[in-house]
Amino acid sequence: MRIAVTGASGFCGSQVARAAAAQGAEVLCLGRSPGPVGRHVPWDATAGRPDLAGAHLVVHCAAAVGDPAPGSPDEARQYAVNVEGTARLLEAAAGRPVVWVSSASVYDPRPDRSLVGEDHPTTGGHLNAYGRSKAAGERLALAAGAVVLRPRAVYGLGDPHLVPRLLERIRRGRLLLPGPDVALSLTAVQNLADACLAAADWAPGAYNIADARPYRRDEAVRRVLRAHDREARIGHLPVRLAEFAARTGRVPGLTPYAVDQLARSVVLDITRARATGWRPRWDLDAVLLRERRDRPGRPGA
Repeated sequence: MRIAVTGASGFCGSQVARAAAAQGAEVLCLGRSPGPVGRHVPWDATAGRPDLAGAHLVVHCAAAVGDPAPGSPDEARQYAVNVEGTARLLEAAAGRPVVWVSSASVYDPRPDRSLVGEDHPTTGGHLNAYGRSKAAGERLALAAGAVVLRPRAVYGLGDPHLVPRLLERIRRGRLLLPGPDVALSLTAVQNLADACLAAADWAPGAYNIADARPYRRDEAVRRVLRAHDREARIGHLPVRLAEFAARTGRVPGLTPYAVDQLARSVVLDITRARATGWRPRWDLDAVLLRERRDRPGRPGA
């Protein structure tokens, strides 16, 4: 089996590439930089068609992520990568099976998300360009017969976004979170990688991917802080005040999307993925234990 992994030098793509190699596959790592294993195939997702010659399966992890300001160059880049890059990839795939890594950010935030199935609306209400561009990209992938995976809040060793931003928010031993404690789905990057490889045999369509159980937000944050040897008292900011601060830019880096992701319960129903035989093997405690063991500079790392 020869597997092409786009975005293989990134957080999710590198985990998929390693997992594929561990299963004995030959890995083609597509991207601007080499991946952790296999053969590097240069590709800039903002321009040109990727060379997928010889690949039996394509796992598309390349994406432009983040929460850019409206009208910014970063917003334009998200469309160039997540929509136009997807179109070029699907054209190059030429009938090969494609697993397209999407995001739970495609879901419309206006309806209740206490238990989100794959039939939840994805065509409106997005709070930033990331959600809009991923939703547009996955519509192309679904129309082409791809398997689309929708993880939420992917975390794990090498995470460049979720945990670093959380730790940056600690001020004078205190961490303010918007709204009261809520239930949230999280997705260990190892669970996502397992799903990416298993999905080669799944029927085309969309599948939610998350850890086996949702977490209580505040307790999950406390576990992360302990694992990173940080101490902070958790305080709760009224949601309306947090939303006002986000709209008016009074707190640098705080956006309506960030408030929504933390203040409202979002639990993914993973029944459809489980029905294929896939099971999430990792949870937050197991990932944090491994992170702590493998973190550079720690004894035994």
